[in-house]
Amino acid sequence: MNAIHFEAEVIHWRGPAPFFFAPLPKDEADEIARLSKLLTYGWGMIPVDVTIGSAEFYTALFARDGTYLLPLKDAVRKKTGITAGDIISVSMTLRPPKR
Repeated sequence: MNAIHFEAEVIHWRGPAPFFFAPLPKDEADEIARLSKLLTYGWGMIPVDVTIGSAEFYTALFARDGTYLLPLKDAVRKKTGITAGDIISVSMTLRPPKR
């Protein structure tokens, strides 16, 4: 599948454990939603391979508030220096689920 490229502002989600996410822009989120039944491995999670700067990692998108959120793990944020409010450039490839 082709890579998806986008920019997003990193958000901080407060909770019992704080998390950081990059919300996908509407056009990319709409395309993923259209393909979601083919891509999800359950609970609406969409597996992806991601590159941000020099960091490459695997994670899963999840639907929230009309878009998808890309989780930014602490190890990735530390390697790249990313924090809430930063605008980041993301390259992402949707990964077919393992069945």
